[in-house]
Amino acid sequence: PLTAAAAAADKAPSNPNAAGMGDRRLRHLAAVRRGKVRDLYRLDGERLLMVASDRISAFDVVLPTPIPDKGRLLTALSGFWFERLAPIMPNHLLGQSLDGLPLDDDERARLQGRAMVVREARMLPVEMVVRGYLAGSAWRDYRATGAVSGIALPAGLALGERLRRPLFTPSTKAREGGHDEAIDFARMAALVGGERARQAREAALRLYAAAAAHAESRGLILADTKFEMGLVDGALVLADECLTGDSARYWPAEGWRPGRPPAGFDKQLVRDWLDSLPGWNRRAPGPALPAAIAARIRARYIEAFERLTGRAFARAGISPA
Repeated sequence: PLTAAAAAADKAPSNPNAAGMGDRRLRHLAAVRRGKVRDLYRLDGERLLMVASDRISAFDVVLPTPIPDKGRLLTALSGFWFERLAPIMPNHLLGQSLDGLPLDDDERARLQGRAMVVREARMLPVEMVVRGYLAGSAWRDYRATGAVSGIALPAGLALGERLRRPLFTPSTKAREGGHDEAIDFARMAALVGGERARQAREAALRLYAAAAAHAESRGLILADTKFEMGLVDGALVLADECLTGDSARYWPAEGWRPGRPPAGFDKQLVRDWLDSLPGWNRRAPGPALPAAIAARIRARYIEAFERLTGRAFARAGISPA
């Protein structure tokens, strides 16, 4: 069952006019990069302001329908995980306070809860994907080849089945308009260097294990996730977002069984809806989401936040629209 705030969100209609919070440019800060969901602004020679919008993407295409409060949920959940996982790996987060930043009052109000001050990192050109269960693109690859990212798996596995041990399956980062590409470890090592690749793989597997154990204690399965890492002062750190519904696949433990994975708290609902459309080729422009789908995504992100953190959505300083 949905938590109280999530149930209320499930009934609330999407508000396209309010949902795009975070999309407007800031008057006194230079824009560094506009990503699919996050925008980066320069504060000084070492610090950036990272703003999470309500945009949602699927298959590397940004859809025209924003999800109300999504940016605040991503920021709050990333902050939770950055703090919890810091003993395993340092991260780029310096704080979430906007005090002292060159923002006008209206900008400060709309960025509240959706912005992080971070150290600028030299990002690795690879996403660190860890899979504990057979789902998504890994399931499609397994059905076609019997392997995932060049790692052979036993025959007869079912969709959603738990793997004997988590797999590290990196992918390249697509340029705008392109698609991420799964690669094997040897190619990753060629891109970033063997020692750095081994360091990133070990860190990603440790991060996944810790996060999966916490999720399990909250009645959730962390099926798979991706981490992004970069270098700060020569040291490898966790960066960008961390274990949100945009970057991780969570399932309710009570509904899981091999062959029939349950509806999760992530973007899979959007992907499934898009795959049901005749004629769309997974290229921009993407189609608008129905209001009911947008509302359900919002509700699921709220429930994941509440279950993982143990905090009510509104009490976290994130008031539902």
